Amino acid sequence: MAIALDDAKRNAIAAKLAGMKAVQELLISNEQKFLSATSDEKVRETLQNMLESDRKNLGVLETVIVQYGVRAETPNTMTEMVKKIDQMMSGSQLSTYEKMAQHELLKHQQVMTGLLIHKAAQKVGADVEAAITPLNTVNFENRAHQEQLKGVLEILGVRELTGQDADQGLWARVQDAIAAMSGVAGSVVTQTSDKSDMNIQDIIRMDHQKVNVLFMEIDKSNDPQKIQEYFGQIYKDLTVHAEAEEQVVYPAVRSFYGEGDVQELYDEQAQMKTLMQQIKAMNPASAEFKRAVNSLKDIVMDHVRQEESTMFSAIRDNCTSEQSERLATEFKAAKDRLQQQMTASMR
Repeated sequence: MAIALDDAKRNAIAAKLAGMKAVQELLISNEQKFLSATSDEKVRETLQNMLESDRKNLGVLETVIVQYGVRAETPNTMTEMVKKIDQMMSGSQLSTYEKMAQHELLKHQQVMTGLLIHKAAQKVGADVEAAITPLNTVNFENRAHQEQLKGVLEILGVRELTGQDADQGLWARVQDAIAAMSGVAGSVVTQTSDKSDMNIQDIIRMDHQKVNVLFMEIDKSNDPQKIQEYFGQIYKDLTVHAEAEEQVVYPAVRSFYGEGDVQELYDEQAQMKTLMQQIKAMNPASAEFKRAVNSLKDIVMDHVRQEESTMFSAIRDNCTSEQSERLATEFKAAKDRLQQQMTASMR
């Protein structure tokens, strides 16, 4: 049985995510240039806050890409667009106002791409929705940035045309609108979604939630092609997750979690890997396939319960917030590396 998840829709979403990351990096580069070229304190404060938010959201996007688990290169057209816009922003042909207007258009593009991915995920699979949930933070904050940039454009545009400062009516209305948007949606999206400093428990729990969704999708499907696709994703996700835990997490917790408990986690993952290899050889249309997948689910869920109860508790009791966040960063980096290696081996 082929394990590659060769689903065009999922690959298309992966390409959109890669494009979003490239644009996010461009937004950060632009804002750094604007800060260097701007002396207005009010504009600088807005841009500085926006830059900090965009740096955080780049981390969110990187997390989403790793959690999604389907790799894609940035489309050539997007790479060329980013390169040309960066050249424009670095040159002197455009005024500051014109550059800022292009930046606002990029924010609009980023918002629409994020919303498109969110809507497409609802059609492609519940596991995709689970993986990209943190993208809501990026979508919300980019939309808020658009409104802030309208106020910045008012100040810069009037100043370039007249040499005088604009009345602050629009700026004040924009700031009121941002405050209202934050009050309504901030607690729902920003505070409960991903952030760049997620701890190791957050990241592992996201993996657990996604694989549980995939198991549920297999259980309710009678389409052998979809079942094969879902298992292909389970295989890739669990293989990478287990290897990254064994490289990063288990060695870090061994001293305080206990040799016996850590060894039990290794043993459960070895059993899981063996069973996945057996399932690969089965016909996804057979009853035997689903029975084997259910057995795999039982092993995985037992493993999940141990990690999320006793191991997570041990981490909370023995690691500082900074240590847990650093573990999360190392774990994500290991997953990213392993996913790229797996993708390369399937070509």
